[in-house]
Amino acid sequence: MGGYGKYVKPYLSAFIIGPCLMITEVLGEIMLPKMMSLIINYGVAQRDYGYILRIGFLMVCVSLFMALSGIGGAYFSAKASICFTSDLRRDLFAKVQKFSFQNIDDFSAGSLVTRLTNDIQQVQMVMMMILRLALRAPGMLIGALIMAFIMNYRLAMIILVVIPVLGAVIASILITAYPRFGIMQNKLDKLNSDIQEALTNVRVIKSFVREDFEKERFRLANEDLQNNSLKAMRIVIMTMPVMMLAMNVTTLAVVWYGGNLIIGGSMQVGDLTAFTTYIVQILMSLMMLSMVFLQSSRAMASVKRINEVMQTEINLTDQNAGQRDRKVTKGRVEFRDVTFSYDKNDGDEVLEHISFVAEPGQVVGIIGATGSGKTSLVQLIPRLYDVTAGSVLVDDVDVREYSLKNLRDGVGMVLQKNVLFSGTIEENLRWGDETASREELRSFAGAAQADSFVSSFADGYDTDMGQGGVNVSGGQKQRLCIARALLKKPKILILDDSTSAVDTATEAKIRECFYTTLKNTTKIIIAQRIGSVEEADQILVLDEGRIIGRGRHEELLASCEAYQEIYYSQRDREQEVGA
Repeated sequence: MGGYGKYVKPYLSAFIIGPCLMITEVLGEIMLPKMMSLIINYGVAQRDYGYILRIGFLMVCVSLFMALSGIGGAYFSAKASICFTSDLRRDLFAKVQKFSFQNIDDFSAGSLVTRLTNDIQQVQMVMMMILRLALRAPGMLIGALIMAFIMNYRLAMIILVVIPVLGAVIASILITAYPRFGIMQNKLDKLNSDIQEALTNVRVIKSFVREDFEKERFRLANEDLQNNSLKAMRIVIMTMPVMMLAMNVTTLAVVWYGGNLIIGGSMQVGDLTAFTTYIVQILMSLMMLSMVFLQSSRAMASVKRINEVMQTEINLTDQNAGQRDRKVTKGRVEFRDVTFSYDKNDGDEVLEHISFVAEPGQVVGIIGATGSGKTSLVQLIPRLYDVTAGSVLVDDVDVREYSLKNLRDGVGMVLQKNVLFSGTIEENLRWGDETASREELRSFAGAAQADSFVSSFADGYDTDMGQGGVNVSGGQKQRLCIARALLKKPKILILDDSTSAVDTATEAKIRECFYTTLKNTTKIIIAQRIGSVEEADQILVLDEGRIIGRGRHEELLASCEAYQEIYYSQRDREQEVGA
């Protein structure tokens, strides 16, 4: 648990008080059997009712004090463990937020969810158990052993034979359990990923009538988790019967041997009763320790998985940025001989030797077949990925010289996959500008052709979107995402095929704001329809990661064969539809 001290320090008092109160409870448990033996040996044997009442009253006081200590110990243990894991979960989530896209690709979303929830919960449960039992169980073990030896050292020798045997059995159980718990958590990752994917894409599943396939896939993943959980739990299940067998055999041996001592006159009945209680306490403390170790082995598997996230080296940072305070002011974009690969080791280049300049206020269109590298190209501007070779410049400064915050504050991006969050329409739009007035919201929503349909809703901008914006159409979702980006008032606006679900008339109205509201913003538009970029200041034609044509619409129609093919094929389809 090295490196976790910073999560202990703010709650150090709770970490100390909780176990200390548990030790106080242990002292009471050690005292009670001895008091009971005194009642039997002297009060009952001599029919001294006053003695019985005095010792009985003292036992009641000790029991009440134990109860208060137990409640206090449980409270502070819970407080320490819950606060510890709450801070750990906060930092783990913050670390994930800092991940680059490449880092996120290394972990599935389901796996990260499991680590942030189930694995953290395992750590919390075990920490609470440790705080309650780490001193209580050893304290009871040592205290009961001392009392047993004081009362009759020969009888106490029995337990010294049992403890090493139990220790060996528990150790073998723990060694077997640890790897199984790790496998179980990985299977839980897989199940969570399948659930998340199925729920996120439930509309696609239903439209393709794939419910049976998904149920079968879930069944297999669920059974895989079930089988691996049972393998791990079999170890846990074995612990209790082994401990109970040892307790019963030991108790039987003590009663048999102690009974002979009583018959021989060398031991009193009350002492045997107390001694038997101490033997049970010793074995119970061993059982508690075994459960702590067993659950700790499961928690260590979770800690290992948490550490994998916490210790992941973030491969895209701004720590070496030379101009961290600089902000994007003009919006000039330049690619200088840029080559890019998602995996720098496999040599599979997505972009090769890309060079172009987008001057402030220009509209730049990007056209190309699926897989030609269009999205990869624009993702390099806000540094969602870093170039493999060459450089991307914004306002004549390499993007790696900016702080990530300042760079991305200057870039508005509407992704290919439109994402809205649970909450109201207004709350979603305010991602662009938290301080915007309602008038500004409506103005930019109007520019994105969203105000009319939002105003038609009963609750208007207070309409709840539901998770992922499930209660609006694809075209409405696109327009809301565009409005959100416009509200940011960026110096560079990137639209990645962001009007594909919008009709041509609405799209034309959206483009009008490029020359009015956004006249000073550099616009980079990825589109499938040539009509979407026909009026651009320059159009780039991409094919297999290379620029094979550039210029205005008329120039490309005259000089670029690939552009001609796209243009005429789209025109022919439109004529067929019109006919």
